[in-house]
Amino acid sequence: MSLKDIVRNRWTKFTFWALLYLLWVIWLGNYWWLLGLGVIFDIFITRKVHWNFWKKRYKPGEKRSAANDWLDTIIFVIIVVPLINIFLFQAFKIPSSSMERTLLTGDHLFVSKLTYGPRLPETPLTIPFTHNTIFGKESYSTLIRNKYRRLKGFREVRRGDCVVFGFPNGDTVLRSAPAEDYYALVRILGREAVESLGETVVRPVDKKDHYVKRCVALPGDTLEVRDGLVLVNGERQEVYPGVQLSYSVRTNGQKINSKTVEELGLNPSELYYNPALPGYPVMLLTAEALEKVRALPNVVEVRDNLDRNPEACSLEIFPFTPDSGWTRDYFGPLWIPSKGSTVELTEENLPLYERIISVYEKSDLKEAVARGEYTFRQDYYFMMGDNRHNSLDSRYWGFVPEDHIVGKPVVIWLSTDRNEKFPKNIRWNRFLKFL
Repeated sequence: MSLKDIVRNRWTKFTFWALLYLLWVIWLGNYWWLLGLGVIFDIFITRKVHWNFWKKRYKPGEKRSAANDWLDTIIFVIIVVPLINIFLFQAFKIPSSSMERTLLTGDHLFVSKLTYGPRLPETPLTIPFTHNTIFGKESYSTLIRNKYRRLKGFREVRRGDCVVFGFPNGDTVLRSAPAEDYYALVRILGREAVESLGETVVRPVDKKDHYVKRCVALPGDTLEVRDGLVLVNGERQEVYPGVQLSYSVRTNGQKINSKTVEELGLNPSELYYNPALPGYPVMLLTAEALEKVRALPNVVEVRDNLDRNPEACSLEIFPFTPDSGWTRDYFGPLWIPSKGSTVELTEENLPLYERIISVYEKSDLKEAVARGEYTFRQDYYFMMGDNRHNSLDSRYWGFVPEDHIVGKPVVIWLSTDRNEKFPKNIRWNRFLKFL
């Protein structure tokens, strides 16, 4: 028997797919799925059941039906694509500038589910190819709710990883403004004013909107932000090439050449020149770009726009207490909870952990306070955008629970600039860029 005959042999095909399926069942950890081996056996060996019943079996010489072929393709896509999205990878588009210049607005990513391990759907009844809405309404049903479970991944989240996760405050959203932080609006405007804006929607964990940020602190770490830079466990962390801060740039009365602005990675149309300064009140610069700006002949002075007034942002910065003394640029020290660790609850630290206790872990807050301590049931992370002065991140809403982690961006497969028209809007230099 030739190698070609062996490959085409039905027992060879059955053995290959049965082993592949068995490995998947072991990974899944639910051995009821072993019953599926019977289906694979029938497909390749006994062939008693017409499993793809929707597909017409043609007789020799019979004309093929284009409609039936299309139906076969559509059903195949409806079954296979969701499985790929659950277990392998998922497409994601960068909606905002919070990760500029590491990830640009308009970047289309493939997010690996295998890196940290795929989450099994907690809300499995969902319209295919949708996340949480369709035509302005929910695209899922909560009739079936599964407990959180994550399969084994290649590794854990590491400090410095770019991570896609469910927005922690996204459990409640305004239907009329789903992108807004509902809880921030309540703190600033008051609950009655927010409720007057329209209907609110409560979403399960796996149906929250997706964000992408950089993980700057892991479970058990103690984080600080000083002068806009991150320190973990007392050590200053690496400043990644894409990290940028806001600066005020004063000139001698002349604008910076538009070509020079573009070379700095800035968009001239988005840069405001104030002749009264004279100069640019806000210029977002990386460490490398900052040195280049300082060296320009018409630049007189460069000052940072660090936020040094905690009183002005007590309702915006986590944990939203007037006496924290924290701002977006002077934050912490803050201990990041880890699974199995116990913290003593005091009047001072309760605002830090009360949402974890009552919302993320659904425990009795009053009972925990009465006991005077709490043991965390999962790990938590601290996420920040590389565009440090234009990013709503953990400084504004606190910890990211482990069960909110979706995956790791691995490749940019397309990038488009919304300020340009086709074909100039395609950033060819970012095509198939691995992260």
